[in-house]
Formats: sequence, structure tokens, C-alpha cells
Amino acid sequence: MHQDPLFSDAYQPREIAHRVTHMGVTKARANALTLLILAVLAGAFISLGALFFAVVITGSELGFGVTRLLGGLAFCLGLVLVVIAGAELFTGNNLLAMAWASGEIRGSELLRNWWLVYVGNVIGCLGTVLLAVWADLASLGGGDLGETLGRIALAKTELSPLAAFARGILCNVLVCLAVWLAMGGHTVTDKFLSILLPVSAFVALGFEHSVANWFFLPMGLWLAPEAVSLGGAAVNLAVVTVGNILGGSLLVAGVYWLAYLRRGSDSA
Repeated sequence: MHQDPLFSDAYQPREIAHRVTHMGVTKARANALTLLILAVLAGAFISLGALFFAVVITGSELGFGVTRLLGGLAFCLGLVLVVIAGAELFTGNNLLAMAWASGEIRGSELLRNWWLVYVGNVIGCLGTVLLAVWADLASLGGGDLGETLGRIALAKTELSPLAAFARGILCNVLVCLAVWLAMGGHTVTDKFLSILLPVSAFVALGFEHSVANWFFLPMGLWLAPEAVSLGGAAVNLAVVTVGNILGGSLLVAGVYWLAYLRRGSDSA
């Protein structure tokens, strides 16, 4: 009896690997303007999730763990919008490495996608910073939200480069796994639920997301220029970006490529 795919089980991991590869080919060869527009949207979406996170943790007296968990759930707004509404996010697009490893796209096509999407994400984040400043969101809670945003930015600039790099790797392992799980679902509900735990975990654990940091750090520089170091922000963004690339492209795309798509893996 034929089963309606809408109600069938999730795609199996090997099927997800093939779907991710096909997605990678499509994204790598997409129109440049389309990529840029969707990347600007993704930067804005992630920034809105970051703002939501900051609001939720501000003034919380629920204790460290519970507060971080609730903040992480709020931050999920960003990736939910990216995956379900449709947008191009640099960290999730590190999964395109799977299509490159399979020989389906050229290295130049991979780098073109990453560059265009990263630039678009940055524009979206900085645009959201500008709107947040104009809206005077820092005054929410009697100014407490502004203090929270300043503290977040300061903490990021005070991380050692090694710590920021390692947190960047760990962050994008979880972000790419969230995208991977969402690719296994058939419905909006499937995708929504797939995203919640991995993204909540990376936020609660304090891992570093390069795109989110393009919101947090400029916002902190605006709100507390005397405390937040421009040099520290630049170092954080650089090392976290490299860490994100390694975490997503090697530890998720690379590992699953070895497991399911390398030559001879079908018989493994």
C-alpha cells in the first residue's frame, strides 16, 4: 500500500546525505543577487533571534542553567526563520563542503557561495543593529536590555583566541546538525522541532556563532564603546568564522561524507 510521504517516517541518514549534496549543488549555482538577498534576510533573522535571547535572559532570577536554556530556545527563532521561511546562512552553508567532496561542485563555486552569503549575512546583521538603535531597544527594561547587550559583547571580546576558535567549532557542529536534522523532516513541524535542541544547546553552552556575533559585537560597540574593544571584536569575528567553517565543513559534512558518500560506502 502506498504511504503518503507527508506522513511517512523521516528521511534516513544516507538519504539526508544525498539531499544535502543536491541542495549544495543548487545553492552553489544559484543566482548571485538571489543569494545576496536571501543572505541579508538570514543575517536579519539571526539578529532577531539574538535580540530575543538577550531580552529573555535580562533580569532572569531562574538560575544560570534554566535562564540559558530559555535564552537558547528564544535564539532558535533565527534558525527557524532561516530554514522554514527561506534564507541563506553562512554557517549552515558550510554543509556545501559535502557537494564539493563528492565532486558535484568546484572549489570556486563553494567559495563563491560562502563569500556572497557571508557578506549578505553581515549586511543583514548591521542593518538590524541600525534599526535596533533607531528603535531605542536598549532602553527596554529601564535600560537593562542595553546593559545585557553590552555585557554579552564584552564577554565575547575577552575570550582568548583559542577559546573563541574552539567555541566556534563546537557551535557550528550543532548548527549544521540542526540543519541536517531539518533536512530529514517532511513537514514544518518536523523541521521546527529538529532545530530546537541543537540550537538551544549551543547557545546555552556559550558557543560562538560568527553571524550572531556580527550583531552582538557591533551592538556592544555602539552601546559601550569605552568597554568593548574594537580589536577584540575583530579577533573574535575572525577566529570564530574559521572555527565555524571547520566545525561545519569537516566535523559534520566531512564525517557524513566519509560515512555515506565516499566511494565504496554503499557497500559498507
